[in-house]
Amino acid sequence: MSALPFDAAAVLGAGLMGRLMALGLARAGCQVDVFDTAGPEADGAAARVAAAMLAPLAESAVAPASVVRMGHHALGRWPALLATLDTPVFFQREGTLVLWHRQDAAEAARLARVLECTGQQVPALPAMQRVDADRIAALEPALGTRFAQGLFLPEEGQLDNRALLGALRAALEAMPNVRLHWQDARSPEDFSPEPHERVIDCRGLGARPQWPAVRGVRGEVVRVHAPEVAITRPVRLVHPRYPLYIAPKPEGVFVIGATEIESADLSPASVRSTLELLSAAYAVHSGFAEARILEIATQCRPTLPDNLPAIRQPRPRVLQINGLYRHGFMIAPAMLDMALEVLATGHSALAERLGLPMETAA
Repeated sequence: MSALPFDAAAVLGAGLMGRLMALGLARAGCQVDVFDTAGPEADGAAARVAAAMLAPLAESAVAPASVVRMGHHALGRWPALLATLDTPVFFQREGTLVLWHRQDAAEAARLARVLECTGQQVPALPAMQRVDADRIAALEPALGTRFAQGLFLPEEGQLDNRALLGALRAALEAMPNVRLHWQDARSPEDFSPEPHERVIDCRGLGARPQWPAVRGVRGEVVRVHAPEVAITRPVRLVHPRYPLYIAPKPEGVFVIGATEIESADLSPASVRSTLELLSAAYAVHSGFAEARILEIATQCRPTLPDNLPAIRQPRPRVLQINGLYRHGFMIAPAMLDMALEVLATGHSALAERLGLPMETAA
Protein backbone atom coordinates (compact mmCIF):
# COMPACT_ATOMS: atom_id res chain seq x y z
CA MET A 1 0.00 0.00 0.00
CA SER A 2 1.18 3.52 -0.77
CA ALA A 3 1.96 5.82 2.16
CA LEU A 4 -1.11 7.62 3.46
CA PRO A 5 -1.18 11.39 2.90
CA PHE A 6 -2.59 12.01 6.41
CA ASP A 7 -1.71 10.98 9.95
CA ALA A 8 -5.00 11.13 11.86
CA ALA A 9 -8.41 9.57 11.23
CA ALA A 10 -11.81 9.31 12.87
CA VAL A 11 -13.60 6.02 12.16
CA LEU A 12 -17.35 6.14 12.70
CA GLY A 13 -18.91 2.78 13.53
CA ALA A 14 -17.18 -0.18 15.16
CA GLY A 15 -18.80 -3.10 13.44
CA LEU A 16 -16.73 -5.41 11.26
CA MET A 17 -15.81 -2.81 8.63
CA GLY A 18 -15.07 -0.10 11.18
CA ARG A 19 -12.78 -2.34 13.22
CA LEU A 20 -10.89 -3.54 10.15
CA MET A 21 -10.48 0.03 8.89
CA ALA A 22 -9.34 1.32 12.27
CA LEU A 23 -6.75 -1.43 12.59
CA GLY A 24 -5.49 -0.95 9.04
CA LEU A 25 -5.11 2.80 9.53
CA ALA A 26 -3.44 2.43 12.93
CA ARG A 27 -0.94 -0.06 11.55
CA ALA A 28 -0.18 2.40 8.76
CA GLY A 29 0.88 4.89 11.44
CA CYS A 30 -2.25 7.00 11.90
CA GLN A 31 -3.63 8.27 15.17
CA VAL A 32 -7.10 6.73 15.08
CA ASP A 33 -10.23 7.63 17.06
CA VAL A 34 -13.10 5.13 16.81
CA PHE A 35 -16.64 6.25 17.67
CA ASP A 36 -19.57 3.89 18.10
CA THR A 37 -23.08 4.38 19.37
CA ALA A 38 -23.02 1.01 21.17
CA GLY A 39 -20.49 -0.81 23.33
CA PRO A 40 -17.39 -2.91 22.73
CA GLU A 41 -19.37 -6.15 22.18
CA ALA A 42 -20.70 -4.79 18.85
CA ASP A 43 -24.30 -4.99 20.06
CA GLY A 44 -26.51 -3.72 17.29
CA ALA A 45 -24.01 -4.48 14.53
CA ALA A 46 -25.08 -6.81 11.74
CA ALA A 47 -21.67 -8.51 12.07
CA ARG A 48 -22.51 -9.84 15.54
CA VAL A 49 -25.50 -11.82 14.22
CA ALA A 50 -23.98 -13.04 10.94
CA ALA A 51 -22.87 -16.62 10.24
CA ALA A 52 -19.62 -15.31 8.69
CA MET A 53 -19.51 -17.72 5.77
CA LEU A 54 -16.93 -17.04 3.08
CA ALA A 55 -18.70 -18.59 0.14
CA PRO A 56 -18.37 -16.61 -3.11
CA LEU A 57 -19.58 -19.37 -5.43
CA ALA A 58 -22.53 -20.29 -3.22
CA GLU A 59 -23.49 -16.62 -2.86
CA SER A 60 -23.43 -16.14 -6.64
CA ALA A 61 -27.00 -17.42 -6.54
CA VAL A 62 -27.91 -13.93 -5.28
CA ALA A 63 -24.79 -11.88 -6.09
CA PRO A 64 -23.24 -10.49 -9.29
CA ALA A 65 -19.78 -11.37 -10.56
CA SER A 66 -18.14 -8.31 -8.97
CA VAL A 67 -19.19 -9.45 -5.48
CA VAL A 68 -18.06 -12.99 -6.26
CA ARG A 69 -14.64 -11.66 -7.28
CA MET A 70 -14.45 -9.64 -4.07
CA GLY A 71 -15.31 -12.76 -2.09
CA HIS A 72 -12.63 -14.77 -3.86
CA HIS A 73 -10.06 -12.03 -3.21
CA ALA A 74 -11.07 -11.92 0.47
CA LEU A 75 -10.78 -15.69 0.90
CA GLY A 76 -7.10 -15.37 0.19
CA ARG A 77 -6.72 -12.34 2.46
CA TRP A 78 -8.40 -13.65 5.61
CA PRO A 79 -5.57 -15.99 6.68
CA ALA A 80 -3.04 -13.15 6.51
CA LEU A 81 -5.34 -10.79 8.42
CA LEU A 82 -6.06 -13.37 11.12
CA ALA A 83 -2.36 -14.20 11.46
CA THR A 84 -1.68 -10.64 12.64
CA LEU A 85 -4.08 -10.97 15.61
CA ASP A 86 -2.85 -12.16 18.99
CA THR A 87 -6.21 -13.78 19.78
CA PRO A 88 -6.89 -16.98 17.78
CA VAL A 89 -10.03 -17.01 15.63
CA PHE A 90 -11.69 -20.13 14.23
CA PHE A 91 -11.22 -20.18 10.45
CA GLN A 92 -12.01 -22.98 8.02
CA ARG A 93 -11.75 -23.61 4.27
CA GLU A 94 -13.30 -27.06 3.92
CA GLY A 95 -15.80 -26.11 1.22
CA THR A 96 -19.58 -25.79 1.14
CA LEU A 97 -21.96 -28.71 0.70
CA VAL A 98 -25.26 -27.92 -1.07
CA LEU A 99 -28.08 -30.44 -0.57
CA TRP A 100 -31.77 -30.73 -1.42
CA HIS A 101 -34.79 -32.90 -0.89
CA ARG A 102 -36.35 -34.71 -3.83
CA GLN A 103 -39.25 -32.24 -4.12
CA ASP A 104 -36.77 -29.38 -4.64
CA ALA A 105 -34.79 -31.04 -7.45
CA ALA A 106 -35.98 -28.54 -10.06
CA GLU A 107 -34.81 -25.60 -7.93
CA ALA A 108 -31.50 -27.39 -7.37
CA ALA A 109 -31.03 -27.83 -11.12
CA ARG A 110 -31.62 -24.11 -11.61
CA LEU A 111 -29.05 -23.33 -8.90
CA ALA A 112 -26.49 -25.65 -10.53
CA ARG A 113 -26.89 -23.78 -13.82
CA VAL A 114 -26.30 -20.47 -12.05
CA LEU A 115 -23.16 -21.79 -10.36
CA GLU A 116 -21.84 -23.18 -13.65
CA CYS A 117 -22.38 -19.78 -15.25
CA THR A 118 -20.52 -18.14 -12.37
CA GLY A 119 -17.63 -20.51 -12.93
CA GLN A 120 -17.40 -19.32 -16.52
CA GLN A 121 -17.52 -15.65 -15.47
CA VAL A 122 -15.00 -16.07 -12.64
CA PRO A 123 -12.71 -18.91 -13.77
CA ALA A 124 -10.34 -18.39 -10.82
CA LEU A 125 -12.94 -20.01 -8.55
CA PRO A 126 -12.52 -23.74 -7.85
CA ALA A 127 -15.07 -25.58 -9.97
CA MET A 128 -18.34 -26.86 -8.56
CA GLN A 129 -18.48 -30.64 -8.15
CA ARG A 130 -21.61 -32.78 -8.43
CA VAL A 131 -21.64 -35.40 -5.67
CA ASP A 132 -23.62 -38.59 -5.05
CA ALA A 133 -24.53 -40.29 -1.76
CA ASP A 134 -21.14 -41.98 -1.45
CA ARG A 135 -19.27 -38.73 -1.93
CA ILE A 136 -21.61 -36.94 0.50
CA ALA A 137 -20.91 -39.69 3.04
CA ALA A 138 -17.18 -39.23 2.53
CA LEU A 139 -17.47 -35.48 3.12
CA GLU A 140 -20.07 -35.61 5.89
CA PRO A 141 -20.66 -39.17 7.18
CA ALA A 142 -23.67 -38.06 9.21
CA LEU A 143 -25.49 -37.01 6.02
CA GLY A 144 -24.54 -39.72 3.55
CA THR A 145 -27.71 -41.81 3.95
CA ARG A 146 -30.03 -38.79 4.01
CA PHE A 147 -29.32 -37.26 0.60
CA ALA A 148 -28.79 -38.94 -2.76
CA GLN A 149 -27.08 -36.05 -4.50
CA GLY A 150 -25.68 -32.61 -3.96
CA LEU A 151 -23.10 -30.05 -4.99
CA PHE A 152 -19.70 -29.52 -3.39
CA LEU A 153 -18.04 -26.11 -3.66
CA PRO A 154 -14.35 -26.61 -2.80
CA GLU A 155 -12.24 -24.22 -0.73
CA GLU A 156 -15.11 -22.05 0.49
CA GLY A 157 -14.84 -21.15 4.13
CA GLN A 158 -16.17 -19.60 7.29
CA LEU A 159 -14.94 -18.06 10.52
CA ASP A 160 -16.21 -17.30 14.01
CA ASN A 161 -17.72 -13.84 13.73
CA ARG A 162 -17.92 -13.04 17.42
CA ALA A 163 -14.42 -14.29 18.14
CA LEU A 164 -13.15 -12.12 15.29
CA LEU A 165 -14.93 -9.01 16.57
CA GLY A 166 -13.40 -9.64 19.98
CA ALA A 167 -9.94 -10.22 18.54
CA LEU A 168 -10.11 -7.01 16.52
CA ARG A 169 -11.22 -5.08 19.60
CA ALA A 170 -8.33 -6.55 21.62
CA ALA A 171 -5.88 -5.58 18.88
CA LEU A 172 -7.21 -2.02 18.82
CA GLU A 173 -7.12 -1.73 22.61
CA ALA A 174 -3.45 -2.79 22.58
CA MET A 175 -2.38 -0.06 20.14
CA PRO A 176 -1.14 3.19 21.70
CA ASN A 177 -2.27 5.24 18.70
CA VAL A 178 -5.94 4.13 18.94
CA ARG A 179 -8.63 5.66 21.14
CA LEU A 180 -11.98 3.88 21.43
CA HIS A 181 -15.07 5.95 22.21
CA TRP A 182 -18.01 3.69 23.13
CA GLN A 183 -21.60 4.96 23.48
CA ASP A 184 -20.50 8.01 21.54
CA ALA A 185 -22.60 8.50 18.41
CA ARG A 186 -21.02 10.75 15.80
CA SER A 187 -21.77 11.66 12.19
CA PRO A 188 -19.53 13.20 9.51
CA GLU A 189 -21.15 16.59 10.18
CA ASP A 190 -19.47 16.59 13.60
CA PHE A 191 -16.04 16.88 11.95
CA SER A 192 -14.22 19.45 9.83
CA PRO A 193 -11.12 17.46 8.92
CA GLU A 194 -7.92 19.34 8.28
CA PRO A 195 -5.55 18.32 5.44
CA HIS A 196 -3.76 15.88 7.76
CA GLU A 197 -7.03 14.26 8.90
CA ARG A 198 -9.71 11.96 7.43
CA VAL A 199 -13.16 10.78 8.48
CA ILE A 200 -14.22 7.25 7.50
CA ASP A 201 -17.91 6.48 7.95
CA CYS A 202 -18.60 2.75 8.44
CA ARG A 203 -21.88 3.06 10.34
CA GLY A 204 -24.07 0.90 8.10
CA LEU A 205 -27.71 1.73 8.74
CA GLY A 206 -26.61 4.50 11.09
CA ALA A 207 -25.45 6.46 8.02
CA ARG A 208 -28.94 6.75 6.51
CA PRO A 209 -29.31 10.46 7.37
CA GLN A 210 -26.26 11.18 5.19
CA TRP A 211 -26.87 8.36 2.67
CA PRO A 212 -30.66 8.04 2.27
CA ALA A 213 -30.39 5.24 -0.29
CA VAL A 214 -29.19 2.82 2.41
CA ARG A 215 -31.99 0.49 3.49
CA GLY A 216 -32.28 -2.39 5.91
CA VAL A 217 -32.84 -5.99 4.82
CA ARG A 218 -33.96 -8.05 7.78
CA GLY A 219 -32.49 -11.43 8.60
CA GLU A 220 -33.29 -13.94 11.32
CA VAL A 221 -30.74 -16.41 12.68
CA VAL A 222 -30.93 -19.19 15.26
CA ARG A 223 -27.92 -20.31 17.29
CA VAL A 224 -28.14 -23.76 18.82
CA HIS A 225 -25.91 -26.10 20.81
CA ALA A 226 -26.12 -29.52 19.18
CA PRO A 227 -23.22 -31.74 20.31
CA GLU A 228 -24.92 -34.80 18.79
CA VAL A 229 -24.77 -33.32 15.29
CA ALA A 230 -21.51 -34.21 13.53
CA ILE A 231 -21.48 -31.75 10.64
CA THR A 232 -18.05 -30.28 10.02
CA ARG A 233 -18.51 -27.73 7.23
CA PRO A 234 -21.24 -25.28 6.13
CA VAL A 235 -24.24 -27.00 4.57
CA ARG A 236 -26.74 -25.16 2.40
CA LEU A 237 -30.19 -26.56 1.81
CA VAL A 238 -31.99 -25.64 -1.39
CA HIS A 239 -35.23 -24.07 -0.19
CA PRO A 240 -38.18 -22.79 -2.22
CA ARG A 241 -38.32 -19.41 -0.43
CA TYR A 242 -34.82 -18.52 0.74
CA PRO A 243 -31.30 -19.98 0.81
CA LEU A 244 -30.96 -21.78 4.13
CA TYR A 245 -27.61 -22.59 5.71
CA ILE A 246 -26.26 -24.52 8.69
CA ALA A 247 -22.83 -23.32 9.76
CA PRO A 248 -20.96 -25.36 12.41
CA LYS A 249 -18.94 -23.32 14.88
CA PRO A 250 -16.59 -24.47 17.65
CA GLU A 251 -17.83 -26.42 20.69
CA GLY A 252 -20.94 -27.87 19.10
CA VAL A 253 -22.59 -24.56 18.22
CA PHE A 254 -24.46 -24.19 14.92
CA VAL A 255 -25.74 -21.03 13.26
CA ILE A 256 -28.91 -21.62 11.24
CA GLY A 257 -30.30 -18.99 8.87
CA ALA A 258 -31.25 -16.99 7.10
CA THR A 259 -34.53 -15.49 6.24
CA GLU A 260 -34.40 -12.38 4.08
CA ILE A 261 -37.15 -9.80 4.40
CA GLU A 262 -37.29 -6.37 2.76
CA SER A 263 -37.81 -4.52 6.00
CA ALA A 264 -35.83 -2.51 8.54
CA ASP A 265 -37.92 -4.04 11.33
CA LEU A 266 -35.77 -5.10 14.30
CA SER A 267 -38.54 -6.72 16.33
CA PRO A 268 -38.05 -10.32 17.55
CA ALA A 269 -38.21 -13.19 15.06
CA SER A 270 -41.61 -14.44 14.00
CA VAL A 271 -42.93 -17.86 14.97
CA ARG A 272 -43.23 -18.76 11.29
CA SER A 273 -39.61 -17.94 10.48
CA THR A 274 -38.31 -19.72 13.56
CA LEU A 275 -40.33 -22.84 12.82
CA GLU A 276 -39.17 -22.88 9.21
CA LEU A 277 -35.50 -22.54 10.15
CA LEU A 278 -35.60 -25.19 12.85
CA SER A 279 -37.75 -27.57 10.80
CA ALA A 280 -35.35 -27.30 7.88
CA ALA A 281 -32.38 -28.00 10.15
CA TYR A 282 -34.14 -31.04 11.61
CA ALA A 283 -34.86 -32.29 8.09
CA VAL A 284 -31.12 -32.18 7.38
CA HIS A 285 -30.12 -33.98 10.60
CA SER A 286 -32.49 -35.41 13.20
CA GLY A 287 -29.93 -34.70 15.92
CA PHE A 288 -31.12 -31.10 15.91
CA ALA A 289 -34.26 -32.31 17.70
CA GLU A 290 -32.29 -32.42 20.95
CA ALA A 291 -30.35 -29.21 20.32
CA ARG A 292 -30.62 -26.40 22.84
CA ILE A 293 -31.58 -23.00 21.48
CA LEU A 294 -28.98 -20.47 22.58
CA GLU A 295 -30.30 -17.44 20.76
CA ILE A 296 -32.87 -16.34 18.20
CA ALA A 297 -31.53 -13.11 16.76
CA THR A 298 -32.72 -10.56 14.24
CA GLN A 299 -30.71 -7.87 12.51
CA CYS A 300 -30.92 -5.69 9.43
CA ARG A 301 -28.16 -5.68 6.86
CA PRO A 302 -27.24 -2.28 5.36
CA THR A 303 -28.08 -2.49 1.67
CA LEU A 304 -27.99 -0.08 -1.29
CA PRO A 305 -30.56 -0.10 -4.14
CA ASP A 306 -28.44 -2.31 -6.44
CA ASN A 307 -27.44 -4.62 -3.55
CA LEU A 308 -23.79 -3.75 -4.27
CA PRO A 309 -21.33 -2.34 -1.74
CA ALA A 310 -20.01 1.16 -2.33
CA ILE A 311 -17.17 3.45 -1.36
CA ARG A 312 -17.72 7.14 -1.94
CA GLN A 313 -16.33 10.54 -0.99
CA PRO A 314 -19.26 12.92 -0.35
CA ARG A 315 -16.90 15.80 0.47
CA PRO A 316 -13.15 16.30 0.74
CA ARG A 317 -11.41 14.14 3.37
CA VAL A 318 -14.56 12.14 4.16
CA LEU A 319 -14.94 8.55 2.98
CA GLN A 320 -18.11 6.47 3.32
CA ILE A 321 -18.21 2.66 3.10
CA ASN A 322 -21.62 1.00 3.07
CA GLY A 323 -23.98 -1.49 1.48
CA LEU A 324 -22.18 -4.75 2.30
CA TYR A 325 -25.65 -6.39 2.46
CA ARG A 326 -25.50 -10.11 3.30
CA HIS A 327 -21.89 -10.40 2.18
CA GLY A 328 -20.13 -8.52 4.99
CA PHE A 329 -17.57 -11.09 6.14
CA MET A 330 -17.21 -12.48 2.64
CA ILE A 331 -16.10 -9.19 1.09
CA ALA A 332 -14.84 -7.06 4.00
CA PRO A 333 -11.10 -7.63 3.31
CA ALA A 334 -11.63 -6.60 -0.32
CA MET A 335 -13.48 -3.48 0.80
CA LEU A 336 -10.67 -2.73 3.25
CA ASP A 337 -8.00 -3.05 0.55
CA MET A 338 -9.97 -0.89 -1.88
CA ALA A 339 -10.69 1.79 0.71
CA LEU A 340 -7.03 1.98 1.75
CA GLU A 341 -6.05 2.38 -1.91
CA VAL A 342 -8.54 5.22 -2.30
CA LEU A 343 -7.29 6.90 0.88
CA ALA A 344 -3.69 6.59 -0.30
CA THR A 345 -3.99 7.53 -3.97
CA GLY A 346 -7.52 8.78 -4.68
CA HIS A 347 -8.48 5.72 -6.73
CA SER A 348 -8.45 1.92 -6.51
CA ALA A 349 -6.88 -0.33 -9.11
CA LEU A 350 -8.24 -3.29 -7.17
CA ALA A 351 -11.81 -2.01 -7.56
CA GLU A 352 -11.29 -1.75 -11.29
CA ARG A 353 -9.92 -5.28 -11.45
CA LEU A 354 -12.78 -6.72 -9.41
CA GLY A 355 -15.43 -4.76 -11.28
CA LEU A 356 -16.80 -2.53 -8.52
CA PRO A 357 -17.77 0.97 -9.75
CA MET A 358 -16.24 3.72 -7.62
CA GLU A 359 -17.65 7.09 -6.68
CA THR A 360 -14.60 8.83 -5.36
CA ALA A 361 -14.61 12.32 -6.87
CA ALA A 362 -14.65 15.03 -4.22
